[in-house]
Amino acid sequence: MAKSESLQAPKERKALRVEKKHPRYSVLAVETPYWPPGTDLDRMLEAYVRGKVEDGDVVVFSEKALATAKGNIVDESKIVPSLQARFLAAFWMRYFWGYLLGPFCRMGRRSIERFRNYPAEGSAHKQLALSFSGPLQALRHGSEGGIDVSNLPFSYACLPLGDAAETADSLRSSFARLSGKRVSAMIVDSDKTYSFFGFHFTPRPRPLKGIASLGIAAYALGRFLRLRRRATPLAVSGSGMRVEEALEIAELADRARGYGSGRTAWDMAERYGVGITCVTWEMLASARHFPVVIVRRKP
Repeated sequence: MAKSESLQAPKERKALRVEKKHPRYSVLAVETPYWPPGTDLDRMLEAYVRGKVEDGDVVVFSEKALATAKGNIVDESKIVPSLQARFLAAFWMRYFWGYLLGPFCRMGRRSIERFRNYPAEGSAHKQLALSFSGPLQALRHGSEGGIDVSNLPFSYACLPLGDAAETADSLRSSFARLSGKRVSAMIVDSDKTYSFFGFHFTPRPRPLKGIASLGIAAYALGRFLRLRRRATPLAVSGSGMRVEEALEIAELADRARGYGSGRTAWDMAERYGVGITCVTWEMLASARHFPVVIVRRKP
């Protein structure tokens, strides 16, 4: 898809998705075109978001959308898997996740069946996880080290932002320049943070300060104990909000945003009726996307 993607608002669609009433916040998800690599983010913000923000708003961005727009993607079809990666795909995913860890983590039957039939092609994905995130993260069933394959075409995988704090600062500066408004910018990953009283932990590396990164153990314990889970804030610029408030805003934004073309690569392929590596850029562009959510504190 070309960088010059049309910036006209989608016809016959509401530009905003308004979340159900919340006692402390107003939540508005802003619809934009899909952000392929090379997207001019300043133009997107000017065309779709600038006129909707007010002083004091928290503008929440999907890390996945930002990383994709920045071209932070890898073609897994070009990766040659190692013996370790083949073991993870053929044995660890099918048997440990399919018969032990999946049930232990109280995962749904559909997910467990997918693990038991994990494709051999997944070894390339596991090799990327090993190379980028290390062996402990590669043991996870998905989102290894923040790597994501949903809402991407063909065999592409998106790597996480390596500079989430700097990116948040840059986005906040862009709003100040484009709109003259003083807003806070937050970057969020849908990977969950679990909370046990005042202790917050996540399997995701490099979360917001105050959230512990515990790898696969965070997911297993959080799911087994059925702890409260919310989307993970990675960076906040322009506000000294506490971790608890950041988690609440991150989850509100994540729910308002939805899943685009699908929550997982399997869901995405089923939606379009094609193989798991046969989704195209054009198919993704046909779905509704809400990469930006505006959260406003009520008086």
